[in-house]
Amino acid sequence: MLTTAKRLNDQANPIRDLRTRSEIMEEVQSIASGPLRKIVRKIDQEGHYPLEIIADLGRAGALGAHLSVGGRRLGLAIEAMQAVSRVCGSTGFLMWAHDVCGIYLERSGKPALVEGLLPDHVSGRSFGGTALSNPMKAFSGIEKMALRADRVEGGYHVSGSLPWVSHIGRGQYCGAIATASGTDGSEPREIMFLLRLDDTVDLRTCPHFSGMEGTSTWGIGLEKYFVADDHVIADPAKPLIGRIRNEFILLQAGMALGVIEGSIDSIRDVEPSLGHVNQYLHNRPHELQAEFEDLRSRILTLAETPSESDLDYTLGVLDARAQSAELALKASQSALLHQGARGYLMSSAPQRRIREAHFVAIVTPAIKHLRWEMARLSREVYPS
Repeated sequence: MLTTAKRLNDQANPIRDLRTRSEIMEEVQSIASGPLRKIVRKIDQEGHYPLEIIADLGRAGALGAHLSVGGRRLGLAIEAMQAVSRVCGSTGFLMWAHDVCGIYLERSGKPALVEGLLPDHVSGRSFGGTALSNPMKAFSGIEKMALRADRVEGGYHVSGSLPWVSHIGRGQYCGAIATASGTDGSEPREIMFLLRLDDTVDLRTCPHFSGMEGTSTWGIGLEKYFVADDHVIADPAKPLIGRIRNEFILLQAGMALGVIEGSIDSIRDVEPSLGHVNQYLHNRPHELQAEFEDLRSRILTLAETPSESDLDYTLGVLDARAQSAELALKASQSALLHQGARGYLMSSAPQRRIREAHFVAIVTPAIKHLRWEMARLSREVYPS
């Protein structure tokens, strides 16, 4: 009998069977510089949700390179996200949400998810994100778990609410985690499950954010929402989260690298006309470029061994992610200063990237969350 993974790998697969790294990146670059660049202001200022771009990226093979069906090329997934985020940070964030949802589906081991849903997901024929902001903070002791699950025949009833979940919409799905009540005196535990956004789910409009409005972010309300056993991704959830945490965090670096690179682009754009006075500013393009190249090299080296469980390696991942957010903040501010008044226009790329960089700094895990985790893990690795 064929295993689930073997059956999936034997399917016609544009990612593994047909696309090399150069082919994928050439197509991603074409999408980013062509159709995406044409609508980036519509995404930022009108809140357009660019599912057509995500579908194009799926057809290009960019949404599954980090999975087994794509050869587990995490570095390639980061590079593709960087190329997209260089043009539009919101779309890069959607790629990240889609990519991590793909990890959940693949690691579930459930035929309904691995064989039934994952092929459409990585090919951009269906769309799903992640609702793990609250659980990630809950596992670190920052928040309480927002969703609760009660065991019923054939699955669970889940209730509760989440304020902000991105890359979702009616008919789509996301990975979520709830605390399951203990039975027969057992301790409560967390379960991870696929949340399908059908008519039983309450989708609530979010406040107007300063940026990232094109990410289709909603509040979610659940009241005895039924999760069938074949849609339970992990029970218990914590061991799986521990195994995928480094990939979850490293993938986010693709967003940051793109925002940094785009900011350097904006500085170089005005060198011919403003270089004579911009030479007196700090963080000149060659300086930022050197920092960017060093950081990118560190991230791609870490991406070669995402399954590494050593605590020193995890500390390196957390530090690289924090450094990427901090460099995005510095580079985006520098780009606005170099462009001057034209960079202060609401429609300008530097103004948008300032807001995108702020998002990179606060999206889970935020800089403060990363430092919290680094301090906690450092105490384990280097006890006083």
